[in-house]
Amino acid sequence: MLRRVHPAWVVAACTFLVLLVAAGIRSVPGVLIVPLETEFGWSRATIGFAVAVNIALFGLIGPFAAALIERFGLRRTVGTALAVIALGVSLTPFMQAPWQLVALWGVVVGGGSGVTALVLATVVAGRWFSTRRGLVVGVLTASTATGQLVFLPMLAYLATHFGWRWVSVLIASVAALLIVPVLAFMRDRPSDLGIPPYGGTVVVPRVMPTVNPAVRALRALRTGLGSRDFWLLGGSFFVCGASTNGLIGTHLIPACIDHGIPEVMGASLLAAMGIFDMVGTTLSGWLSDRWDNRVLLAWYYGLRGLSLLFLPFAFDVGFDGAGYAGLGVFAVFYGLDWIATIPPTVRLAARCFGEENAPVMFGWIAAMHQLGAAMAAWSAGLIRVGTGSYLAAFMAAGALCLVASVLVTFIGGSKAGVGRAEAAAARVA
Repeated sequence: MLRRVHPAWVVAACTFLVLLVAAGIRSVPGVLIVPLETEFGWSRATIGFAVAVNIALFGLIGPFAAALIERFGLRRTVGTALAVIALGVSLTPFMQAPWQLVALWGVVVGGGSGVTALVLATVVAGRWFSTRRGLVVGVLTASTATGQLVFLPMLAYLATHFGWRWVSVLIASVAALLIVPVLAFMRDRPSDLGIPPYGGTVVVPRVMPTVNPAVRALRALRTGLGSRDFWLLGGSFFVCGASTNGLIGTHLIPACIDHGIPEVMGASLLAAMGIFDMVGTTLSGWLSDRWDNRVLLAWYYGLRGLSLLFLPFAFDVGFDGAGYAGLGVFAVFYGLDWIATIPPTVRLAARCFGEENAPVMFGWIAAMHQLGAAMAAWSAGLIRVGTGSYLAAFMAAGALCLVASVLVTFIGGSKAGVGRAEAAAARVA
């Protein structure tokens, strides 16, 4: 019975586990901010700077990680990244100065986490699957929400009852243990086993890259900057980051508190969004195999924009005037759409730049996502300080999503554009 399981599904399952743990690791800063502030007296601005470095590297490492995977393979690259993460996290209990937090959690953990970013899902789906790629990307992407749901309650309990150092011990141990299944079950390509990808009939030969990984990534960026499709994909993904983890992920709970809604309720809303996100992103992957991905993105950004425009009013819609009913409606619709944009964006990147170039190009597109998230997290805080309300931030994000819903319809929309994309793909390679 086990022989009937295509190795592609084993590699995908191993990748799902890696991405799930990586999501749990990225959720740790939210648990550690208050304990570090209490024990060391470090300001939230100081701790926030370390988190900002982590987020920035998480996004910027992606395209270089894709090039490293091409050069050194999945097992060695992912295994090394997990070892780096485990080392960085295991040393955090010994911190005594803010620069050590920046160096360990910002640089070491941030750099290692960047290898286990969304680009990993793109590489695995592109190499191991000829069919159902969208579904696979959707399921692997949904693991980010699953990881937060699995780890956050447990990490919060550990920090509260046993101290923040035990959080570091647990995360470091999980990252280190995960190296074992990666080395045991993850394979680089189907051709290494002499088989075609899942759904394919031809064994795709392995072609060893001759270009330095850093040069490959920077060449891809130069090519992308000259492509209209890259700007449309990157610009829309910038809006995606700004309207999800940058705005809602960072500021929804403070906004709830501003409206008299308890912090626990705000956290519960985020957890509920994570549940609906798993459903929405998996369904989006399935749809991306069947529908025009530009149309899907137009719908996703449009509906997200309308949800954000509704959010300021949702705080006051409820049977008891507390906004629970309105926020519940927002959690459902927004949660289904949280990161449903990823599978269609991955498919369009492959269409515009070629299957072999898609991971590196998507790495730069994903970096735009993180830059958008950083911009929104910072600017929304400024708006709240300056006006005493998040109203302008929510309305601006909603308007940006509506603009993005129009722009994505022009991705690869002409024969000339397809020709330029094919030429761009040749230059990247």
